[in-house]
Amino acid sequence: MAKFELKLPKMGESVAEATITSWLKQVGDTIELDEAVVEIATDKVDSEVPSEVEGTLVEILFEQDTVVAVGQTIAIIETDGNEETPTHTLEEKEEIVEQVEQVQQTIEAASLIKNTPITKTSDSGKFFSPLVRKIAETEGLSMEQLDMVSGTGKDGRVTKNDILSFIEGRNNLQPSKISESENIISETKDVVRSISVSVNGEDEIIEMTRMGKLVSKHMVASVQTSAHVQSFIEIDVTNIVKWRAKVKDAYFIREGEKLTFTPILMHAIAATIKKFPMINIAVQGDTIIKKKNINLGMAAALPDGNLIVPVIKNADQLNLVGMTRQVNDLAIRARNNKLKPDEIQDGTYTVTNVGSFGSVMGTPIINQPQVAILALGAIRKVPAVIETSEGDFIGIRQKMFVSHSYDHRVVNGALGGMFIKTLKESLESWDLNQDF
Repeated sequence: MAKFELKLPKMGESVAEATITSWLKQVGDTIELDEAVVEIATDKVDSEVPSEVEGTLVEILFEQDTVVAVGQTIAIIETDGNEETPTHTLEEKEEIVEQVEQVQQTIEAASLIKNTPITKTSDSGKFFSPLVRKIAETEGLSMEQLDMVSGTGKDGRVTKNDILSFIEGRNNLQPSKISESENIISETKDVVRSISVSVNGEDEIIEMTRMGKLVSKHMVASVQTSAHVQSFIEIDVTNIVKWRAKVKDAYFIREGEKLTFTPILMHAIAATIKKFPMINIAVQGDTIIKKKNINLGMAAALPDGNLIVPVIKNADQLNLVGMTRQVNDLAIRARNNKLKPDEIQDGTYTVTNVGSFGSVMGTPIINQPQVAILALGAIRKVPAVIETSEGDFIGIRQKMFVSHSYDHRVVNGALGGMFIKTLKESLESWDLNQDF
């Protein structure tokens, strides 16, 4: 018999750790090749970890709700092979348990101590994992202090041990830290008591879901980071509505896919972004990162009411058929919680369809670290003035509002407005006789 170490796999460059949410197999269970063993959650997406071997699960090293670093061994599987892979010694296991307890205590303390705003990336370009940021907020470190911590991880990243060592050294110089923390906790409790919502027997208290909490923090951080400003424009999509009605049945027969308005609009948006590359950027400190690829995020509603944003990579290189397949595939797998971590990363521009909920328009919040987001309103039949060579008259047209939110730190009104004006011109010039 041999023993195989099941490790937490790498899930994208920006993902350094994950939380174990559920063990799908228990000690003693037989495991097939590629069979899911455990469910995990990052700050971006939920996923499953499959087994790379066939065998029997003999040891689980981390309990549910534990935060685990990428690359750590999370379970031991016994196989029929002869070679053993190294496993944790008793001392290593005890050290892991101690680290987990420290992390859990740190996270619990974070709910009592005033938070210091900490961002994912510092002005100097250092990346900080969710765990490191959580510890920094708990200990009241400022962004400047966190930037001073020397990282011993890969590419100079700050690890949990790095920041704990930094904090220990700082606390040795601050004997009054404990009493100060107690004062902060006391003050925070007083504030919470003063602003708590009154409830009675008829009210229902509902705890936010894990994803709901993550979305909430992400949205608040975006508003605090970007100078949001909006531009609005109304687009006549009558020709698109007529064209889709004419070709959708033939499209389904030929391609086996439903042709909705979403891929048509996304295809036009990707082409417009290519004309305005300074919309396809990110901000890092005082520098602007101009993205080479156009990776289009597509906000999708989940059954529990939350949103997730799968990303269509290199969207400008897809024709309408390719875009339709991508949109349909990602939307279906998003609803069924089957997206892979890499499929919701590296977006450079986001589109959200508020019209699917009946809204005429909206003012969406930018998906950091991007600088712009587009909201598509509902398509409505409206009376409109139609200009002809024989004079103006009133007719019924299919129209929609588009809302463009952008970061006024780096995108001015001229660029933000010209972007949607060009999109309008592209959609309104749709050829009724074109093929798909």
